[in-house]
Amino acid sequence: MQIPEQYQIKNQFHHNSYLINGDLSIWDGPISKVYSSIRTVNNNGEISPTLLGSIPDMDESKAIKALEAATKAFDQGKGVWPTMKVADRIKCMQRFVTLMKIQRDEVVKLLMWEIGKNLSDSEKEFDRTVKYIEDTINEYKNIDRDSAKFHNHDGVYAHIRRGPIGIVLCLGPYNYPLNETFALLIPAIIMGNSTIFKPAKHGVLLIAPLLQAFKESFPPGVVNILFGRGRKLASPIMKTGKIDVLALIGHSSSALSLQDLHPKKSRLRLVLGLEAKNPAIILPDADLDKTVDECISGTLSYNGQRCTALKILYVHDDIKEKFFEKFILGVDSLELGMPWENKLLTPLPEPNKPNYIKELIDDAVAKGAKILNAKGGKVYDNFIFPAVLYPVTKDMRVYREEQFGPVIPIITFNNINTPLDDMASSMYGQQVSLFGKNIEKLGSLIDTLANLVCRVNLNSSCQRGPDVYPFTGRKNSAVSTLSVRDALRSFSIRTFVATKDNMDNKKILRDLLDSNKSNFISTDYML
Repeated sequence: MQIPEQYQIKNQFHHNSYLINGDLSIWDGPISKVYSSIRTVNNNGEISPTLLGSIPDMDESKAIKALEAATKAFDQGKGVWPTMKVADRIKCMQRFVTLMKIQRDEVVKLLMWEIGKNLSDSEKEFDRTVKYIEDTINEYKNIDRDSAKFHNHDGVYAHIRRGPIGIVLCLGPYNYPLNETFALLIPAIIMGNSTIFKPAKHGVLLIAPLLQAFKESFPPGVVNILFGRGRKLASPIMKTGKIDVLALIGHSSSALSLQDLHPKKSRLRLVLGLEAKNPAIILPDADLDKTVDECISGTLSYNGQRCTALKILYVHDDIKEKFFEKFILGVDSLELGMPWENKLLTPLPEPNKPNYIKELIDDAVAKGAKILNAKGGKVYDNFIFPAVLYPVTKDMRVYREEQFGPVIPIITFNNINTPLDDMASSMYGQQVSLFGKNIEKLGSLIDTLANLVCRVNLNSSCQRGPDVYPFTGRKNSAVSTLSVRDALRSFSIRTFVATKDNMDNKKILRDLLDSNKSNFISTDYML
């Protein structure tokens, strides 16, 4: 395999530092090796998963030290960061994003090697994250401008702002280890909270080049970064009951187990992005060429390893033969490639994922489904070719489970209530893709679907962006809303100073404004 020189891993990256209380300390304890599922020739001349480097396998004592640092930084709301002027917190974030941009090439290369994301999507993830931070800064300015005033109702003056909540534990996903993680971490930080962050199990080395930027940009204890196993690090932190916000994108089982460890659940705010089983509903009058293109992209972009991927297709009986023909041809025309070759299908980062997908396929076939495409289900060391399964029934695992990989279950229908009833009884409710043209049918369907999921995509595949739009879900798919503006609200709370309308109190307020003795009471208009 010929690897372009600029994307080669010439030196293993044995990362041994962590960030606690503003100090980049060296870890001299146990380590975990980090492998890429991309196979290359090792030192013994054998083809095997590529050793990229190693990370610290940190322990409970360091987790508690990180918590203590975050608690000290917040200092019951008295800390430098939570009481800092909004303009000064923004300056810190602007410095961070400037330093972050310097590491673009290194982070993009690690995205490709660690999680098998193709070059175009890896570059897009980095650039999108930078834009997300810049948009967050601008939106925070808008929020602060809206707060630069006093209200007077029923003889009571009020100065209302958004304030931090406290200590945030942030855990991100492996499939978007930079973008979706920072969609939690960045708004949590900029709103004045102090944070503890542990990267995902895959896509962890790519955080290392950014540690210095975090250290240089924020006061001690505001950002604390640990490396190791989630159960070993997150569990003791949650058991203390000192975490105010659990911010997690991952599986609901992880979120539930961490919530159960918290002894004071009523004080715990949740910001969660969880599983989804997003369906496509394809009506008889759909434009088949465009629909097939959207469904292939929706089901198989990044091998289907996205919560917003299309996980099941409902095809009307009247067009099933034509759809199958075009869809199967499109799927089987795809090629497996290395990330730097910009193919849609790349090696899977999780070592056990091909076996899991094969189990889903075997279960479905044993219960009556057929693999419609010739290449479907062919297994390689670190890859399984997408399998199109039909007919899929409710007793099959691939119907119930979020596959998060390259297998595409299809159900046909005559009555529109078939997909609607399935969606209503589903544990999930994130998005749906609806394909068709007849506005009389589309109108009523949209009205219903909008009450079952949180985003209806008309003649297009499901997706998260643009990041200014709400990103959330019903039922087991999400708690809280993430978008540029909504995330700032999710990691803050409305708080205000109130006083009765009389001459003495108005003089005190005027003196506070003129003296700049309070960062909270301010009518400065930020440009």
